[in-house]
Amino acid sequence: MDRIIGIDFGRKRIGLAVSDPLRIFASALETVQSAKIMDYLKKYAETETIVRFVVGYPVNMDGKPSEAAADVDAFLKYLSKTFPDIPVTLEDERFTSVLAHRAMIDGGMKASQRRDKESVDRISAAIILQSYLDRTNGNTACPLPDSIPQTLSSNSSRKGRKR
Repeated sequence: MDRIIGIDFGRKRIGLAVSDPLRIFASALETVQSAKIMDYLKKYAETETIVRFVVGYPVNMDGKPSEAAADVDAFLKYLSKTFPDIPVTLEDERFTSVLAHRAMIDGGMKASQRRDKESVDRISAAIILQSYLDRTNGNTACPLPDSIPQTLSSNSSRKGRKR
C-alpha cells in the first residue's frame, strides 16, 4: 500500500510517521538513530510502497531557515541519493515540539513519559506529516512561507527546488 513518510530530522535521532493508505491521517511510527535511518527506510520500503517523504524544515520566526537547516540540507541530499525516485516535500516544523508536548499532555501521558525524547520525535514527525496531509487535502489554509522550498527534486540543487 502507498505510504507517505513524515520525518523529524535530528542529529542524534529521527522521528518517523506514516500516512494511512488514503492519506488522511498520520500516525507516529518509530524513532531511529540518525546513523541507522537509511537502513531502516530501505527495510521499510521492502514491505510498504513509499510514495513521498515529508521532511520537517527548521525555520526561524521570521521565516528564514535556521542554523539547523544546513544539517537538514545534508540529510536531504543523502535521502535523495538513496531514494532517487521518491519525491521529497519540505514542511515547516516550527512549534512541532511544543505541539507534541501538548498532545502528550492532552493524551494523558505522565510527566515521566513526556520526558522521553524519542516519543517527542515520533509525535513531532506525525504533526509534520499531518500538516502536509491537511494542506494537500485542502483541510487548511496555511501555505508554507516562501522561504521554505515545498518540493525537492532528487536531481536538483537547492536553487532548483520548486516553490
